[in-house]
Amino acid sequence: MAGILAWFWNERFWLPHNVTWADLKNTEEATFPQAEDLYLAFPLAFCIFMVRLLFERFVAKPCAIALNIQASGPQIAQPNAILEKVFTAITKHPDEKRLEGLSKQLDWDVRSIQRWFRQRRNQEKPSTLTRFCESMWRFSFYLYVFTYGVRFLKKTPWLWNTRHCWYNYPYQPLTTDLHYYYILELSFYWSLMFSQFTDIKRKDFGIMFLHHLVSVFLITFSYVNNMARVGTLVLCLHDSADALLEAAKMANYAKFQKMCDLLFVMFAMVFITTRLGIFPLWVLNTTLFESWEIVGPYPSWWVFNLLLLLIQGLNCFWSYLIVKIACKAISKGKAGKWNPLHVSLSQLSLHVLDATLACWRGTQKLLSMCIVLSNLLALMEALTEVWLSPAAKEY
Repeated sequence: MAGILAWFWNERFWLPHNVTWADLKNTEEATFPQAEDLYLAFPLAFCIFMVRLLFERFVAKPCAIALNIQASGPQIAQPNAILEKVFTAITKHPDEKRLEGLSKQLDWDVRSIQRWFRQRRNQEKPSTLTRFCESMWRFSFYLYVFTYGVRFLKKTPWLWNTRHCWYNYPYQPLTTDLHYYYILELSFYWSLMFSQFTDIKRKDFGIMFLHHLVSVFLITFSYVNNMARVGTLVLCLHDSADALLEAAKMANYAKFQKMCDLLFVMFAMVFITTRLGIFPLWVLNTTLFESWEIVGPYPSWWVFNLLLLLIQGLNCFWSYLIVKIACKAISKGKAGKWNPLHVSLSQLSLHVLDATLACWRGTQKLLSMCIVLSNLLALMEALTEVWLSPAAKEY
């Protein structure tokens, strides 16, 4: 076992030339990232999951009810043992041949059997209330962590000059703010890894699982070899669009269609701008070229950049899906019930004004929910201050 650990923590892989793990041991003058710090993420992930359950039950659900979002699910399929056995053990989407066989066996017409399978599939879909509660939790967390990230990064030199990510690397001390930011993000992604198997199943389940897995590995990897400075840029940049997406979902579930359309357009613009523009031109530029110039490549440097390129590949895939959804909505005339490809600028202005007024009316209905959220964020800020207090540091 000792031989395996020595091989895994080989300094020639993890660290630049002529740097050893002994050089990065904590001292009275400076604190550096230690691999054992990451164990804290597991109990915190469990705590985040429990906070989520309480939030959805006592905050999100009352807000949903106040917005007239019902908990009633789809129509229940008529009980039938034969069809239930086919549904659970064989297929949820029977082909024409199987439908004809079931029709003869049950003396039902094919259309009735198709209706039964459709209703049975819909039974497994969560209610709108459940979807709203999940989106409200994610919106609240993304808003908080993005706000914290911006407040933290605006005080750092590497936000304004990315070359500071590599000056004096890897002898860059770990601050309390940076440690809290990293552990919080890692804990959240671990909680998503665990809860994804119980959450609402979506078509991109496999892609999202890969994204969470890469994110956890990337956060862990960059923390261990002290690439945390550039890691904070990656985290904050990728958090920027997530709150808008969840807000658009919430508006959709509350049937505020024009607000949903406006929020989705804002999300698409922020997502594509940050992940296809700023990320490759700003972050990948510093990890690939500035770090090569200042520090030079070494084995874990290649792995780190490979993971970032994989994240960029996922960004391209999701950008394609976003554009595809937008084009599909426009072609079917569902984007606010108007097609921007066939209107004049004056008509476009009227539609934007109409959407803005509708959003304002919806915002008034959401006022009580926003007050609750603001109080919750204030509580989280207070808890953060306790975490970062001198007493917590000594502990």
